[in-house]
Amino acid sequence: MHSLERIGRYRLERRLGTGAFGTVWLAHDDELEAPVAVKVLAENWSHRLDVRERFLTEARLLRRAGSSRVAQVYDIGELPDGRPYFVMEYADAGTLDDLLAAGPLPVPEALRLTALAARSAHALHEAGIVHRDVKPSNVLLRTAPDGTRRVLLADLGLAKSLAQASGLTLAAGSAGYRPPEQAGPGAGIDARADVYGLGAVGYRLVTGTVPAEPGAVVRPERLRQDLDPGVARALTRALEPDRERRWPTAEAFADELDRLASARASAVRPRGRSRAAMLAAVATAAVVGAVFALVDLPSPASGVDVEDATGRIAVRVPDGWGRQLRDSGWDPAALGLPAGHEPGLAVAVDLSRWQDLGAGVSGVFAGLSEHGDVTARVDALGHPDCHYDGARAYTGGRWHGRVRTWSECPGGGRLTETALVPAGGGQPQVYVQIRQHGGGDATDGVLRSLRVT
Repeated sequence: MHSLERIGRYRLERRLGTGAFGTVWLAHDDELEAPVAVKVLAENWSHRLDVRERFLTEARLLRRAGSSRVAQVYDIGELPDGRPYFVMEYADAGTLDDLLAAGPLPVPEALRLTALAARSAHALHEAGIVHRDVKPSNVLLRTAPDGTRRVLLADLGLAKSLAQASGLTLAAGSAGYRPPEQAGPGAGIDARADVYGLGAVGYRLVTGTVPAEPGAVVRPERLRQDLDPGVARALTRALEPDRERRWPTAEAFADELDRLASARASAVRPRGRSRAAMLAAVATAAVVGAVFALVDLPSPASGVDVEDATGRIAVRVPDGWGRQLRDSGWDPAALGLPAGHEPGLAVAVDLSRWQDLGAGVSGVFAGLSEHGDVTARVDALGHPDCHYDGARAYTGGRWHGRVRTWSECPGGGRLTETALVPAGGGQPQVYVQIRQHGGGDATDGVLRSLRVT
């Protein structure tokens, strides 16, 4: 490929990846001041009209899906040499494949992510599209402003309309994620082909292993011996070689995974430590490095203690809030801070509806940042659908901060955003968002309970 610096109004920054038929670039839209991903047809395929048409079909299908669960296409065009390109939203948090670099995920997290991918596939199916290549590298993650992740399906290069897929089809898909009906030319496929791929994604997230060929898949509980039998049954059903025995829809599979994730979270959580254990951990950490205790006051007497996967952040929330936990960290770039992967957690009644201010969800997000000015970023936040009640100072032990509050949000909820910094300045800093619906104000109790080591 010739050296490129710009494509249309998009300034290229770096290559994100190269596939069989094209290259994806991270670019910057100078007009809208936003990062985007630009996919360009490879030079060596530019003379093949069938490949060119398949490339353009991918953009059309993504656009046709019209769902926030599928990578959005913003623009399409041609380079001076005639090669087509299209512009998509940028998934800043990578892919499920990237998450797997450190091994299998905590089971509740694996189930929730697979369920979100299944709901993305269901959105495609409702638009009359079958993906045909569902695998971890095609499931993208985009950071929401509160630090939680959106899950997006992308790379529809092998996708077909369900009407076309019901006729004669050629072999397609990737080994380990491909159902038997896609392994060779056949008499058609339907949405259950994607259910198989989703089952393989869930299997990989839970076990860290790509499934064997259909019919020879090792049962997941043999690879992860603490696996709940219900989880094993759900994944095994999705991976049935006979599609009549699989989950009938991606949505049905997602519903079961969400149920299992909630049940497991209730059984396993709280994962917090007793006060004695917390003090012992703090004392140990003081030997090897700096320890940052947010306050010197005791935690609230009642509630649910949770912590992030690294153990650096712990917080106590009211009993009714601690139903679901996402503990795998966040990217501070979501708040406008320097990008990276930092410790963070979100705990709430229902994390799948966390982004909807009208959903009646109570919970807490807390994220650590080692770089940048959290206070300035929190001061820049706005929620136009809520009434801004103003800001107040917060002081607790070695830390101080600024608490901004909104009320009368859609659904009658209240929202608090807080930036906490060491009393003497410096790093790390903490961003806290608290969502409340009904009851008294739990803000100060949550902030008093927060610990960072």
